[in-house]
Amino acid sequence: MNWLLDLTPDEWNAVRLSIKVATVAMIASLPPGILMALVLARGQFWGKTLLNGLVHLPLILPPVVTGYLLLLFFGRRGPAGAFFAEHFGIVFSFRWTGAALACAIMGFPLMVRAIRLSIEAVDRKIEAAAGTLGASPLWVFGTITLPLILPGLIAGAILSFAKAMGEFGATITFVSNIPNETQTLPSAIYTFTQVPGGDAGALRLTLISIVISMAALVASEVLARRVGKRMDVE
Repeated sequence: MNWLLDLTPDEWNAVRLSIKVATVAMIASLPPGILMALVLARGQFWGKTLLNGLVHLPLILPPVVTGYLLLLFFGRRGPAGAFFAEHFGIVFSFRWTGAALACAIMGFPLMVRAIRLSIEAVDRKIEAAAGTLGASPLWVFGTITLPLILPGLIAGAILSFAKAMGEFGATITFVSNIPNETQTLPSAIYTFTQVPGGDAGALRLTLISIVISMAALVASEVLARRVGKRMDVE
């Protein structure tokens, strides 16, 4: 079993980079994810179906297509990429930040879906009662709605994290496979499968990827249950 933990420096870097990218992608997705879920759950406007389709588009598009579109828009010469590079000094293409962006977009539909279902399950009479007592919509959302949807929010965040840990197609298309910069676990596994004698390294990283993703999913389930029980008690 020691060979499973006998990782090379490049393999450890791939593990650390994957966790870093997945964490940043998850955290960056939370605010827009909550807002989008709220719009889709409560909003009534023309084009809602189209917006819902656009949000879920990364789930049905080939990941390579998503990566190519990111390269067009967020590459150094792309409109969004040039804007961020010029005004904020943030470069996405062929950088770990681009890997985080790709992972965030690929996991965004899963996050939005989980949060939206939680919002739709909230009894709006409770919110209305708080409104009649003079609470502002923002205060109602922060003190009533947000705590009620917390289990769904946790589930959506962890699903996004797990998806980011396994993302490959969009990432490698957008930021390539650069060791110590954009080489995440899936990219490193792919590299091992392309070289003679790389089976052991591929197996090590595959098992590590499974363990991390399963741990995230189990943590999501446990946290959601604990939060749910605490809310029932209160």
